[in-house]
Formats: sequence, C-alpha cells, structure tokens
Amino acid sequence: MAEEKSTMKAIQYASYGGGAGALKHVEVPIPSPKKNEILLKLEAASINPIDWKIQSGMLRPFLPPKFPFTPVADVAGEVAELGPEVSAYKKGDKVVGMLNFSNGGGLAQFSVAPISLMVTRPPELSPPEAASLPIAAMTALQALKAAGTKFDATDKPSNILITAASGGVGHYALQLAKHAGHHVTATCGARNIELMKSLGADEVIDYKTPEGAKLWSPSGKKYDAVIHCTTNISWSTFEPNLTTEGKVIDITPTLKTMATSILKKVTLSKKKLVPLLLSPKSEDMKFLVDMATEGKLKTIVDSTHPLSKAEEAWAKSMSGHATGKIVIEM
Repeated sequence: MAEEKSTMKAIQYASYGGGAGALKHVEVPIPSPKKNEILLKLEAASINPIDWKIQSGMLRPFLPPKFPFTPVADVAGEVAELGPEVSAYKKGDKVVGMLNFSNGGGLAQFSVAPISLMVTRPPELSPPEAASLPIAAMTALQALKAAGTKFDATDKPSNILITAASGGVGHYALQLAKHAGHHVTATCGARNIELMKSLGADEVIDYKTPEGAKLWSPSGKKYDAVIHCTTNISWSTFEPNLTTEGKVIDITPTLKTMATSILKKVTLSKKKLVPLLLSPKSEDMKFLVDMATEGKLKTIVDSTHPLSKAEEAWAKSMSGHATGKIVIEM
C-alpha cells in the first residue's frame, strides 16, 4: 500500500443535510486503484457549491450513492500507485483533474482517480492553483462555448455579461472571455470592483445598486450573451438587456430554467435561455492547465485551509461570499 500505510485521514458525512457541522474526521482504509485508475497522494482539493448542494440532498437519490460519503471532486496530487493496465503515468507524477462525482474522495489524504479525467500538472502551477481549475474553469469554458465562442481565429468580438464575476466560475469566465477578444461587463459587490478591472473587465456593475439590479450596461450596450453564475435573476430582467439573438447561459439551471428554455423554443423567440450541465473532458482540462501555466488564466484563491479545518472551508463556501476559490491543502 502507498508508503506502507494502510489507513488515511478523511472527511465524511453520514446523511443528508447538516452543513459544515455534519462533517466528521475519520480514519479509513487507503483505497486501491482498479483498471484505468491511479491512486493519488493528494496535495490540494477545492470546494465547489455542487459539493454542499449534494450534501443538502439536491441530487437525491442519485448522489451520493451511499453513506458515509467523502465529498469533493477537484484535486491535485502525486501518483502513488498504478491500477492495472495504466501506462500513461508513473509513480511520482504530478497530476490535476476531477474525481468521479459518484465516488467523491477529495477530502482525504489519498484518493483513487480515473485516468480519463487527469492531466499532468506542470511545476509552474502550484497544487492550490491546479486544484481550483477543474469544475469551475471547465464550467466557464463550456459556458462560453455554448454562447458561441470557439477559442480560435474565427471568434468575433461580442458583448458578454458575467454575473457573480468574482466567484469561482465567474472569475475564470471573465478571463477566458477577454482571452477570446470579447467586451466584458462584470457584476460583483462593491468590494471586488477593482479586482474585476484588474482581471480585464471592461465595465463593472455593483449588483446592489438600482442600475446593477437591472443589469444595465454603463455604456448602454446590449449583451450578445450572458454567462449567468448566480441565482434568483428572472428572465424578465435579462430579456430587455439582450441583443435580438442574445443568449443567457445558466450554469445552475433549475426546473424553472428548463421550463423557460423550452418556452423560448416553443415561441420561436430568437433570444434564448440555455441550461448548461458540465460535461467533463480531458481536452478542456488540458487547455485550461496550459493557459494557467502560460500565465493567461489566473486563479484567485479566497482562502486555504488544512484538512483538519475542512469545516471552516465548507462553511465559507456555503456562505456564498467567497472571492475566487476555496482550497484545502493536505
């Protein structure tokens, strides 16, 4: 077994609900990698809202598949052991990627990872920076692709609005949109306005002002696309701010979002509400890691916490007021 240890420290919860207070520190056996899997000695993991939404029961009865459950999917670590038929990596390699949602495993000293969702972590990228990327940056990338951005020479400048642009997904979406040559308007709280400008935002709206609540562009521009990274903004707020064929890409779609999306199709409206469900892809992960390594995609880390204080990180994420990413270091 890895480093001749047979057990490891991990964080688990044993039922739905309970928030940070329901997280338990346990000692459990180190798992063994199966075919097309590797065992990672974890260096860092990052929490995403989906992690505590799963705990709250939002995806019951599908996730988690059983209790007790070790949450979190975004990780960076060192290959400690290879499963059968794995030739892409060797012991000691540094990698970053996503664990299977159904298995979880990120809040632990070791975890089994599918090689299909792992890519090499270059030394220029620290474990906290790398572990921050998978779900948040990939969601941002796929949202912009859903809005029509191809990230190649055929891209034409568009006017893009990013809501909650100082959050995990939002701050990556802002940088990726600027990389593609778009004009970006960002919404955030007053304390993060200068940060948004430093990341490249052309215009910034304080969402707590009357104009901000209406999503009005300071320059009067209509939006070709909205990357919607928050909740509780109605279609009637978006609609007057869109160009004739404008799209709203909703990264946290609800049943109401789905219904509105279908209604837009039925009424043949050229304005569209597009629900986005993340589809993890290793080529997207590689694209993002390469951009981050080249300094073209920065990670804003809100806070780092040791595994022994994972509850603090969990509560911070649940508060909804993190700027950038929340990271656990092992």
